[in-house]
Amino acid sequence: MSNEVYPHSAPLSSGTSTIVAPAPAGRLRTDDRLAAAAGRGRAAAVRWLVRHSLAALRISYGAVLLGFGFLKYFPGMSPAQSLVLATMHLLTLGLVPTVLPGMAAMALVATLECGIGLLLITGRWLRLAVGLMAIHLTGILSPIVLLPGRMFAGRDHMPTLEGQYVLKDVILLTAGMVIAATAAGGRLVEPDKPR
Repeated sequence: MSNEVYPHSAPLSSGTSTIVAPAPAGRLRTDDRLAAAAGRGRAAAVRWLVRHSLAALRISYGAVLLGFGFLKYFPGMSPAQSLVLATMHLLTLGLVPTVLPGMAAMALVATLECGIGLLLITGRWLRLAVGLMAIHLTGILSPIVLLPGRMFAGRDHMPTLEGQYVLKDVILLTAGMVIAATAAGGRLVEPDKPR
């Protein structure tokens, strides 16, 4: 009996010594089969993500805007109402609420958000949706610059709850960038071969 160790072999016990026998020809080891199955699963998951993730991002972004926009139609229902009115006052150089009443301004913001939401959900007129998103994103992120005392009034200048509310909108900004790229013809592409 040989003491040579063969690749893909299983040890056999024989008294005090161990004899290593080669695996049957053409039979893959269990870990090789698992690795191959995992590779096929990963490739299938990547194909599914490439086909569906951009639409899921667009639709979910639209649903968020539609939901939060709908709340703004009802006075006192939106937790962001005070922040929206303060921001609108600064962005319009005092026209809100002096010339345009606060609730009319809220209805304007609500209509903008619901309109963008419906366009994103339906996938229609995406270029218009992207233009409206640019206006919307400017408005929702402007409190960081216009109201820093209100955004970062926490201990050691940590963000307040409103500040956290606005800072999380950076995610909406980056999602909007992806949606804008796809509306302009960009797309995800499946890799040529698995890595």
